[in-house]
Amino acid sequence: MPRTSKGPRLWNRPARRKGGKIIAASVWIIKDAGKHIATGCLASPIERNPPDAAVKALAEYIAKKYQPPRKARDVDAIPIADVLAIYHADKREGFETEALRRKFDRRIGRLNDFFGGTMLGSMNTTLCSDYVKERGNPGGARRDLEDLRSAINHHGRENLHTAVIHVTLPPKGAPRDRWLERSEAAKLIWTCWRHREVQTIHRGRNKGQTIGTEKRPLRHLARFMLIGVYTGTRAGAIASASPYRGEGRSFVDLDRGIYYRLAKGKRATKKRRPPAPIPARLLAHMRRWVRLGIVKTHFVEWNGLAVASVKTGFGTAVKLAGLSSKEGRISPHTLRHTAATWLMQRGTDPWQAAGYLGMSVKLLIDTYGHHHPDYMKEAAAAITSKDRKSNISVVETVVELKKARERREKP
Repeated sequence: MPRTSKGPRLWNRPARRKGGKIIAASVWIIKDAGKHIATGCLASPIERNPPDAAVKALAEYIAKKYQPPRKARDVDAIPIADVLAIYHADKREGFETEALRRKFDRRIGRLNDFFGGTMLGSMNTTLCSDYVKERGNPGGARRDLEDLRSAINHHGRENLHTAVIHVTLPPKGAPRDRWLERSEAAKLIWTCWRHREVQTIHRGRNKGQTIGTEKRPLRHLARFMLIGVYTGTRAGAIASASPYRGEGRSFVDLDRGIYYRLAKGKRATKKRRPPAPIPARLLAHMRRWVRLGIVKTHFVEWNGLAVASVKTGFGTAVKLAGLSSKEGRISPHTLRHTAATWLMQRGTDPWQAAGYLGMSVKLLIDTYGHHHPDYMKEAAAAITSKDRKSNISVVETVVELKKARERREKP
């Protein structure tokens, strides 16, 4: 019986040798039913993850090669590759930044490699468990399978199948509780503001020596961090924040002090981005950045252009600041955890805090409620209080019992 095709996928083709010499370098290619399609991307023998250009080439190849039929079919006749292709085509442009689109491409690519040749009616718990094992990362596998579940649900909502298909997810990991103390946040921001680019001298008597230049390559991160810890906004909305209205931008109204976090032209999702007032201290900074021409079109810019992602630079800043990661990894999302924690520590009303951060009250209390000064305070006080009927506390009862025992033991 012939093997089921896995569909188009990326492959790191090893270098070709002849007579001990390399005649063809190692490259990323697209494998499809025995055909090899070049992507133009070189590879190393130990490279496991394809570069962005190769992922994009695969997405374009699939889009050009095959348009899955958009008509109702039996689930036993629908390859999961079709389900993923429709979901990818319909949802990709909904992501705000190119970095998020590339991550989406990778997740769909991994799912297609494993499930692409499987029929939708064959989806079961064992297949999902096998994917988790092959992925080797339960958290990453869960995120991928969430996309697969969404793709199947989207396919059903489009009336392209009628059966109910379940995707089994691995258990959800414990929420991260890493947040920054105010001294840590200040140290991180100050490090980004003061850091200078270091260059190596390549000529002359001082060849090989390093010198600090006047370039400040991390100052855009200082602005990113200030906005993050003071508003608790997600990284994508900070990256798109602008003092000017425009398509795809999150507008910051400096006159009224309101941050409209949902970018223009983007629809609201379950990751809430409601408008929020800007704290006076941050608002003063933002007005100064615009007045002095520090920012042009966006509050977080690199070489005059809006940044797509700060992940790499953020990791560099954390290392330069010497912050400990023993309590958990510090990432851009840690700024959101920090804002939520600070609000709870200051005794903010949960309803107000949840609205300000753009999350549900339940999520806020479940994840950050223990930082609130009133957290279970009444319960802790009640457990040591006197009984209302007898008006005798536990400690007094123990003392009385001890005295009674001593009286019995006396001759």
